[in-house]
Amino acid sequence: MNRNYILLFLFSILMTVSGLASLPPVDRDEARFVQATKQMVETGDYIDIRLQDVTRYKKPIGIYWLQSAAVALSGEGAEAPIWVYRLVSMLGIAFAVVGIGWTGTKLFGANAGLAAGLMMAAIFATAFEGRDAKTDAMLLACCVAAQGALAQVYLAARRKEPVAGHLPWIFWIAQGIGILIKGPVAPLLSLLTAAALFAFERDWRWLLKLKPARGVAIVLVIVLPWIVLISWKSGGAFFQEALGKDMLNKVAQGEESHGLPPGFYMLTYSLFMWPFGLIAVGAGLQAINRFWDDPRLRFCLAWYIPFWLVFEAIPTKLPHYVMPAYPGMALLVGWLLTLPADKANAPLKRWQTWLWWATAFGLGLVAVGLAVVCIAAPIYFAKAFSWWSIPAAIAALVTGYLAFPRQLQVPLGRIAAIAVGAGLTFSLLFGVIAPSLKPIWLGPAIKAAVVANRPCDTTVLASAPYHEPSLVFLVGTNTVLTDVDGVAKHLLADPACALGLAPVKDEQKLNDLLAGQGKSAKRLTEIDGLNYSSGDKLALGLYRVAP
Repeated sequence: MNRNYILLFLFSILMTVSGLASLPPVDRDEARFVQATKQMVETGDYIDIRLQDVTRYKKPIGIYWLQSAAVALSGEGAEAPIWVYRLVSMLGIAFAVVGIGWTGTKLFGANAGLAAGLMMAAIFATAFEGRDAKTDAMLLACCVAAQGALAQVYLAARRKEPVAGHLPWIFWIAQGIGILIKGPVAPLLSLLTAAALFAFERDWRWLLKLKPARGVAIVLVIVLPWIVLISWKSGGAFFQEALGKDMLNKVAQGEESHGLPPGFYMLTYSLFMWPFGLIAVGAGLQAINRFWDDPRLRFCLAWYIPFWLVFEAIPTKLPHYVMPAYPGMALLVGWLLTLPADKANAPLKRWQTWLWWATAFGLGLVAVGLAVVCIAAPIYFAKAFSWWSIPAAIAALVTGYLAFPRQLQVPLGRIAAIAVGAGLTFSLLFGVIAPSLKPIWLGPAIKAAVVANRPCDTTVLASAPYHEPSLVFLVGTNTVLTDVDGVAKHLLADPACALGLAPVKDEQKLNDLLAGQGKSAKRLTEIDGLNYSSGDKLALGLYRVAP
């Protein structure tokens, strides 16, 4: 194996390992995924997907199987901590980074592949998703593998060279696994890339070199068994919810309060591509000026632009939706390294210069913003100054300074320095500062209170109004999410062992409800904090029936 690939893999792991264990489960998406996986381990049912008693038919099975495998290998069973589930995402980003290095090497040379891989390992989007136990990191790995193979088949066809036999296999296997991870996203990316290339070249015959008949068969072998099983298990409800509700609702209208107008991804680009957003824009603008002359540039632009435009048009928007497009920009940064300095730094057109400076403003804004967050977040949320804030803020500012190039072509050594600076910033932010913000992590505080005050081994908690899925993951699948009336009924149903969680301001109401049965509530402890998902400040009491 090329030593650059080993270097990229290890660097990516190093970039994401900090915070993997110290960061509590993040509401609400991550906590839903890990809780559904936990229930699979508890029940032994690896076909159906459930969140407590409710079906969770929004995404296919792939990520749950991978997380279940991680849990099994840990030997911890259903009690496995959150970091075990996150290993899948950490490895997903690492595989994607190696895949980008492989693709860049095949297209532009070893240094270009190394630069592209370092960039993708060190941007905010992958730093966050590598620590988040959801679908997107492993989806990125599938997309990069498929697109990397597609790029090499395309270029071989353009050069009238034979196609390596392993490339169609990589393409179709990646598509099959990608479908099991997140449905149609990976195939959509490849279709949009091929469609954009056809629009410019009016040639589709090179796609036959992918051996589509055999390829579709490979995809069916990967996907069909689970489709049959879930169709039988759910009576067709999975596809009705996943396709008829989840996917179509996202396309037709903003779903789950995530409806946003076009332009969202352009406005958030500087954050999620930080610190390499400006360098990537410079490379992309030079590529736009030359794409007619180089099919490699056409492919990279076809990778990024159509996918980005489609998701700008879809009403439902979340930042990670466009992450599969980012490698196309990373490859262009590597390409720019291969040019002579005079060609790489050729003057831009007026509109391109304006776009470059607008992105430069975004780079500076994000660098300063991250530095401010590193310092202010502990003061605001934890009411304490963290000495870790100082090196984190300095790292953010220095990295932002390094990422503001004097010219469009940035040497490999400087790219590596920027990547290291970004890694230090993210490691301190996600691994040290964020976990120290105790008031926003109500779930772990509630779990600690329950463990300290549990009267019986069989104790079950009822919670009102704190209904976050992280609470279920941390305290137990049987946790009852209800209202204050439900907490009272829960305590009365098992007065010796039951625990209830309710706002301290509703303590009198709880006592009034219990008084009808001649009982009263004893407050064991109080948990104060902020539910960051809703923005509500909460003062919660942990109660049991008074002896």
